[in-house]
Amino acid sequence: MKYNLKYSRFGERSILIEWPQFIDENMLQDILNFKKCIQKLYIEQKVEIINTYNSILISCEFTIENINDEMLHLSSLYSGLNIGDILETRLWEIPVCYNDDFGFDLEAMSIAKSLSKAEIIKRHSEQIYTVFFIGFLPGFLYLGGLDESLHFNRKSTPNLDIKKGAVGIGGNQTGIYPKNSPGGWHIIGQSPIDFFDINSDNPCFAKAGDKVKFQPVSRAIYDEILSEVKSNSFQLKSRIYD
Repeated sequence: MKYNLKYSRFGERSILIEWPQFIDENMLQDILNFKKCIQKLYIEQKVEIINTYNSILISCEFTIENINDEMLHLSSLYSGLNIGDILETRLWEIPVCYNDDFGFDLEAMSIAKSLSKAEIIKRHSEQIYTVFFIGFLPGFLYLGGLDESLHFNRKSTPNLDIKKGAVGIGGNQTGIYPKNSPGGWHIIGQSPIDFFDINSDNPCFAKAGDKVKFQPVSRAIYDEILSEVKSNSFQLKSRIYD
């Protein structure tokens, strides 16, 4: 399926390409296929290409000459783009400890939703989530697929210090904070793994289009995994997702 895209100047060095304003996995595949095509187009240039739920931002090192012509070229490129093969994706199993030591907003969420804490954990960990993009903080995975019954408005007053690895819910999204940060999401658990390693060839293990499933673990298992992460002996489980 082709979409009606909007191309616009984004400063002197960038072009913004926008899809319709909704979140959809089929649209994500279209975005990622076009992104792959754009990467090939600019392979010999210093260009940063970033996608979000419904857009691609192309940022060049220098001013884009004849930017209107460049936008027309991109539009023509998209029009002639064949529906690509489904990009290979991986399913990542993320260990999460949901106990009260970490899930300090579970009680409030339980009361607001009239759901037991156990039921919130069950619904949160049953889903398979899609990584739509990575942003806000390096390694922060924006995940789609949260059970509608768990949608919960962000806090009116953000926490000033959410810990690295905190698993939260904000609106219709869920995600994991890859480093200590202020934030307004409701914290329901904690993961012991690293989501961003600047010294790695791939600083973030996941990419847009991948899948994520949360695996509940006890506090004892959490501590064991954390020790393995610190000693660089932990292997995160993943497999090809069909």
